[in-house]
Order: sequence, then C-alpha cells, then structure tokens
Amino acid sequence: MARTKENTSTMNKRSIRNTDFAGKTVLVRVDFNVPKRGEVISDDSRIRAAIPTLCLLSNGGAKVVICSHFGRPAGQVVEEMRLQPVRKRLSEILNRPVLDAGGPNGTQPAEIVSQLEAGDFALMENLRFEPGEEENDKNFSKYLASLADIFVNDAFGAAHRAHASTTGVAQHIPAYAGLLMEREITMLGRSLEGSTDATVAIIGGAKVADKIQVLHHLSKKVGTILIGGGMVAAFYVAQNNPGGATVVSEADRLAAEDVLNANGAKVVLPSDVLTASEFSKSSPASIWESNNVPDDELILDIGPRSSKKYAQVISLAKRIIWNGPMGVFEWPAFANGSIAVANAVAANNKGTSVVGGGSTAEIIGALDLGDKITHVSTGGGASLEFLEGKTLPGVAALIDATG
Repeated sequence: MARTKENTSTMNKRSIRNTDFAGKTVLVRVDFNVPKRGEVISDDSRIRAAIPTLCLLSNGGAKVVICSHFGRPAGQVVEEMRLQPVRKRLSEILNRPVLDAGGPNGTQPAEIVSQLEAGDFALMENLRFEPGEEENDKNFSKYLASLADIFVNDAFGAAHRAHASTTGVAQHIPAYAGLLMEREITMLGRSLEGSTDATVAIIGGAKVADKIQVLHHLSKKVGTILIGGGMVAAFYVAQNNPGGATVVSEADRLAAEDVLNANGAKVVLPSDVLTASEFSKSSPASIWESNNVPDDELILDIGPRSSKKYAQVISLAKRIIWNGPMGVFEWPAFANGSIAVANAVAANNKGTSVVGGGSTAEIIGALDLGDKITHVSTGGGASLEFLEGKTLPGVAALIDATG
C-alpha cells in the first residue's frame, strides 16, 4: 500500500478513553515483538506499554482478546516464535491469568473466547503463523473480526504495516485507538507542530537513503539537524572530503548533497569522528578530523569534540527529536557519541523531547533515562515513517474522531 499522504499532527482518531465496553468482546492488536533469549524475555517494555489499555478495557467490563506478531515466521509455525513466554510474562505483570486462545486461525480461538467472562484476558498465538496476516487477506481479516464486537489497535510499532490485524479487521468492526496508540500519535505530532528555530533534530543511522525522506521533511520543520551514524561518510563525500573505507553509493552521495543544499534547517556534521581499521568490537578506536579520515578507516562514531558540540546545541533546544544512534553503540569503544547525546537530551528541561523507537529507544533504556524523556516511541519503522510525514495504514484505518 502506498503511503504518500502527509499525516496530521494531532490525534484525530477516536480513542477508547471515553467508550463503553461493558459486556463486549474486544480484539486488541498489540506489539509484543519483544527481545528474547531462549525462553526468557530480556526487555518487557513493549508489554508494559500496553498495560494501561488492557486494564482500562478489563476494568470497564470487556472480554479482552489480545493478538500480536512475533518475529518473521513467514506464514509458518515456528516453535521458537510461539507466544507462550509472552503470555507468561503478561500474566505476571497483570497479576491474573491470561488464557491461551490458540490459533491464530481455526476453531480454538472462538471456543476460548466464548468461555471468557467480563474482565478476562486471552492471548492468541503468533499472528504471522497465518500467511493471510501479512498478505492482508480478506478472509483472515473477517475471521479476526468474527471473534469480537470491537477492534482496538494499540500496536503503533506495527501501524506502518497494512496487514490483516492492523487494517483489514478495521473494515468489519468499529476500530478505535488504544491509549498507547493515542499517545504515540499525539506526541510525535506535537514534536513537529509549530516547530521553530529552537527545535533540534538528531538523526543517525547507517545510510542516507534510509533517512532521506525524514531529513527532507524535518529540514522544513526544525531549526537544526545534527547528523551522526554511518551516513556521516556520505555527507563528508558530498562536501568533497574523504569518507574513509565506507562504501558510499552515488545515490547516498547525491542524497546527502541534496540535504546540504536544501533551503531549510542548518545541517551540522561532526567535526571529528572515531574510526577503526576493521568493523570489529575489538578494533582500537582512532580520532580523525572531518577532512582527514584515512581511506582504510571505517567511521564508527562521532568524535569527542563533536559530542561536546552536539550536547551544547541540544542544551539550548526547546524541542528535541532524536532518531538513530551516533555510532555503533553496542560496542563500548564506539558508544560515547550516543551516550553523550542521550545524556544531553535527558538533561534538557526547557521543553519536550521525543525519541524514535528501535535502536534509539534501546540506548535510552540501557542508560535508564526513560523517565527523563518526554516520550520514547515504541515504534521503530513506524515512528520514522511518521516523521517522514506519511500517514500510517494502521492509523488511517481507525474511526475518525468526528465520525
């Protein structure tokens, strides 16, 4: 599905907040695609993010049927991708049983749903075990809708996907935004609404091509864009400086040049970078000036002087948007740029700070800075597409607030 229409900057979809669910069966799409080591969930933040919606529904007398994807099983049953560990953790957090609804197709889900009492919870099996999920198959969409009276989408992390459980089911039963979905749309929208020169965007990541649309969109909305990550090399090459050993495609070079020449936000590049001779955790780091990176060195982080400069710019901002790490933050030698930026964002108390999902959220979580950030998005690709100005299919499918 094409996603070219620009999104609205405020929440204009009907929320569950003031809706009566007593005695009704509600199908809730959540994003429980959590990191897992064996059978142990290493980070349950996505599960916890859905708790307010689930509790609101349960306390309101609804029979709550929860569904989610996990991993990429490609329409096949993969034992390691079953949701049993998720169901166990959810039950622990809720401090009450969560029934196994089975499925995600067949007769078992309907049988389990028929046994639910008001306030009860049940969790369906991994939606992506069914090929019709990612195909947005009409029959699977109708099947999901047949299990409930109302649909609630609280899976912002999957809202950029036009799947049966995000858009298809909404064609058959009334569809509302959950509390998490509502907050994501509101906070991401506000991060761009009425932006001024005092708004700073921090954009990292590996390739300019992956971020070109968000860079263009932000260049019209913010005062300053700080560049980090692997794409720094492309910007250096666009300025006729060496990009080190990083292979910069012509498309990336042109994209970077286009951003630099755009009549919009001030684009700031790191004046120094950390490099290594090999892409390895054990490779020793070297510091180089932006115009003197050796051809056999890989740029793996912004340098110490740039980290201080970026932190200074961030400290003066009244609104901050951050998406993408400054370097290979998983490796201690190349994590300092991302750590410096994270601490600067957390220390800024002049206004709002919105952090995109994925790797950026992992940095905030690893440093235990979540309570010092206005909003940490649960959506990686979804938050990026939202910041590009696109309408997300999973959001568009919901009932309009005026409808």
